[in-house]
Amino acid sequence: MLEAILLSLAGLAGLAIGGELLVRGAVGIARKLGVSTLFTGLVIVGFATSMPEMVASVQAALAGSPEIAWGNIVGSNLANTLLILGVSALVMPIVLTGVGRRDAVVALAATLLLWLLIWSQIGGRWIGIGLLGLILVYIVWRYRHPGQAPIDDHGDEAPGKAWVAALLFVSGLAILVGGGNALVTGAISLATIFRVPETVIGLTVVAVGTSLPELAASIAAALRGKPGLALGNVVGSNIYNILLIGGATMSIAPFALPFDLVGLQMALLTASAVLLLILLWRGKRIGRALGALLVAAFVGNIVLVFS
Repeated sequence: MLEAILLSLAGLAGLAIGGELLVRGAVGIARKLGVSTLFTGLVIVGFATSMPEMVASVQAALAGSPEIAWGNIVGSNLANTLLILGVSALVMPIVLTGVGRRDAVVALAATLLLWLLIWSQIGGRWIGIGLLGLILVYIVWRYRHPGQAPIDDHGDEAPGKAWVAALLFVSGLAILVGGGNALVTGAISLATIFRVPETVIGLTVVAVGTSLPELAASIAAALRGKPGLALGNVVGSNIYNILLIGGATMSIAPFALPFDLVGLQMALLTASAVLLLILLWRGKRIGRALGALLVAAFVGNIVLVFS
């Protein structure tokens, strides 16, 4: 048990350091490429911080544990919207400037597609390939229609040279993935010791552990006054989790999704996607009070899952 605890703590430290390096590198890359912080958060950071989910879900699929793989996807999206966005708002209220509206629509559509796949109980590699095709279409679409003016100034935190930004980004990504894997390994070991079911492990321990890179990156972005980067990271990760990670999981293990996800978890996931859509289209900011409510909803759901 001591080894599992130490591994989890080392993973947390790696996530904190990696998140800071990743954001610095991502902002520098956006500056050099002349793309928006929203696109950087949606595509570059969103993809990078989704790698721990990818590793965990693919490993679970290869090991014949689809409950962990798909539970991780659903649980990670809940953690993104409720925990990560909530904590980010608690750290620094997020001003909504109209960015990310179309992406919230895509995230909701992907969530409804996931619900349809669960209800239909249809599985197959062609579905996985189709999901992977959709994420490619999304990336191309967002690059061609960024929806925000190019970045003019990033402040002192943006590295001045392209190779420095790339080095920071790659180093941050490597530390994030390593830290995420260490945390998940330690957490799964602890869960196994206490004999927690695989579905619960996927929805809670693995989901929260693999979502910590998004948490670290979003908090770092919020502290640096980059709401587009923080929001883009959350929304982009939600889309990647369903289309990219779900597509990879279904391609490797072409089986129907666990039907027990249909209940409270998918209902809460859909409600959170709808809430995010409403906030981005109608809201002006995500303040600390709403952030606290989001975190409370996430904690309450974890309690219900374990009970």
